[in-house]
Amino acid sequence: MAARGSAPPPSAGTLRRLERASGAIATRAVARMDEDLPWFRTMPADQRSWVMLVAQAGIASLVEWCRNPGRPPRLTGEVFGAAPRDLVRAVPLKQTVDLVKLTVEVMDDHVESVAEPGDAVALRVAVLQFSREVAFATAHVYASFAENRGAWDARLEALVVDALVRGERSEELPGRAAALGWAGTEPVTVLVGAAPADGDAHAGVRRAARSQGCEVLVGVHAEQLVVVLGGADDVVAAARRVAEEFAPGPVVLGPVVDRLSAAGGSAAAALAGLRAARAWPGAPRPVAADALLPERALDGDPLARAALTDRVVRPLRGAGGEVLETVRAVLAGGGNLEASARALFVHPNTVRYRLKRAAELTGQVATDPRGAWTLHVALVLADLDGGRSLWR
Repeated sequence: MAARGSAPPPSAGTLRRLERASGAIATRAVARMDEDLPWFRTMPADQRSWVMLVAQAGIASLVEWCRNPGRPPRLTGEVFGAAPRDLVRAVPLKQTVDLVKLTVEVMDDHVESVAEPGDAVALRVAVLQFSREVAFATAHVYASFAENRGAWDARLEALVVDALVRGERSEELPGRAAALGWAGTEPVTVLVGAAPADGDAHAGVRRAARSQGCEVLVGVHAEQLVVVLGGADDVVAAARRVAEEFAPGPVVLGPVVDRLSAAGGSAAAALAGLRAARAWPGAPRPVAADALLPERALDGDPLARAALTDRVVRPLRGAGGEVLETVRAVLAGGGNLEASARALFVHPNTVRYRLKRAAELTGQVATDPRGAWTLHVALVLADLDGGRSLWR
């Protein structure tokens, strides 16, 4: 509001008296805050002193405005500039409204004692109109802070996600995530897939993750949407819900880790899985990166190749020749147990027992198409790696 309309300004004498009383009024306002607002009493001394400065600057700005009624008050710089930006972080908007309200009430209480005879109404109207300007300025300060903080948070979040994607193990990573509100919860996992074409996936992903009780970090790496989830009670259910916010196509869930600083490994596995997922058109959505070990290994992922060796090849070798020979026979026979038993000169139940033992060791069932494929790829790659042939 640029001017105060037809209301006459307070007299020069009243304004001088208001100036002289500004310190006492500000002190009384802070005392009222201490009396009426329990949360204000718990504030650190430096923040309480900032509030005092803001109150004094507000009264000084009121006096200046009354002397120049045609000039709009520059409240953002003159009043709120008296306190550091940290005060906006420390005091939420609702609490700031309470502070302004109490300050205006105290000023109104002092109108009769400050105003010269016959000038009380003009001063009271000026205080009322000025308080409205303060309300607009307060909203502007918090809106600007939220906008700037949002832009900064977005950049910081992008840096954190990018660091995870690149496999950095910086000691600063947990601190950066904490600045974004990450509570350090576990378990942690990474979900990757295609980013929506409209580029507006962040809000939807956050809503979906928080509906599952998850902490979340979101970033776009190239054209891939990367989502870090933390603290899910049911990781698979949470991933399934968040996957709905991705663009059409495969979505891959990285292995679960126990802390954010280890999430780089989960991200690496998920990204490798995403590159290889096209080789399994019927994969679920989302699909676990570990379920894509055969495709990842064939795509040249050394971590997947090593995992197949550790989880499939070594356990089968350690189980003895009979188990390995039976798995080989069943794979060669297309899963036909009777034909495999005849080839091995054993009873079909013996084949079943040995396959059960192999499944316990590797987690893969040789008679299941997906399990057979995983076993086949693992054994062939082991043979190609130069080890003793597993097929002869």
